[in-house]
Amino acid sequence: MAGSSLFALIDDIATLLDDVALMTKTAATKTAGVLGDDLALNANQVSGVNPDRELPVVWAVAKGSMINKIILVPLALLLSWVGERTGQTWIIPSLLMIGGAYLCYEGFEALVHKISHRTTDETVEQHELFEAFIDDEVDLVQFEKDKIAGAIRTDFVLSAEIIVIALGTAMAATFVERASVLAIIAVAMTVGVYGIVAAIVKMDDVGLYLTQKTSRIAKTTGNFLLGFAPRLMKTLSVVGTAAMFMVGGGIIAEHLPLTHHFNESILHNLSEGIVKSLSGAGINGLWGVVFGAVVLGAVMFLSKLLQMFKKS
Repeated sequence: MAGSSLFALIDDIATLLDDVALMTKTAATKTAGVLGDDLALNANQVSGVNPDRELPVVWAVAKGSMINKIILVPLALLLSWVGERTGQTWIIPSLLMIGGAYLCYEGFEALVHKISHRTTDETVEQHELFEAFIDDEVDLVQFEKDKIAGAIRTDFVLSAEIIVIALGTAMAATFVERASVLAIIAVAMTVGVYGIVAAIVKMDDVGLYLTQKTSRIAKTTGNFLLGFAPRLMKTLSVVGTAAMFMVGGGIIAEHLPLTHHFNESILHNLSEGIVKSLSGAGINGLWGVVFGAVVLGAVMFLSKLLQMFKKS
């Protein structure tokens, strides 16, 4: 009797782990769209500090990111629990749509900046960073602290998006499964993102080190890394912007009946496979551009309206 109970318990645990693994995989797939943006933003945030301090800064931001998730995961679970207990099923979908709208807004704003010669502003920012290093009156310790604080604030927004999207994929699960999925996603995303960020910010240093070696292979590899690092940052920026449109547009389109039925009518006749997946991603991306333009227009209108009230 005891043996059968033990086997039943083991079977239940195995089933639970299988369910958690499946939901975690789904959540990771859906949140992966935010990672390109997360990587690009965080790599840019920690750039500009003293090369000897890059890894300590990344580590400080990573610890801040984990604290963000320690706050966000219980808060998300509490909201989902309250929604279930009170029958307010709109809470999580509303948070998802708000997060999706923010992604579309952020993506469209980035697109507008790129079209309007954003590179000029980047050149000015790089000049200011150089001036900060050669100016003895600039407090580099405070400069580093400001960089870390800014990166942690950015991470809080992106982490909230990741947690809410992951929560949306596990809403039909039990509370324990839901908590397990969010905990795994929180740890995996933090370790993954900041591990890659650390590799990106040190890539040029490794390249420079290799170029100083006598080996021809080492020099060639070093030159490749020096040329590849800035191209990687630009690629991450483009991929991150596209991902914001696809993820944000997909979230909103899925929860709006009109856009949901429109997407289904287009994709209905396509057979399952890569063509249908790419078509769905493309349609969601277009919706993301449309939603981003609407949100940015609304923000600009409200901003001007607020300025008019302040002047009056």
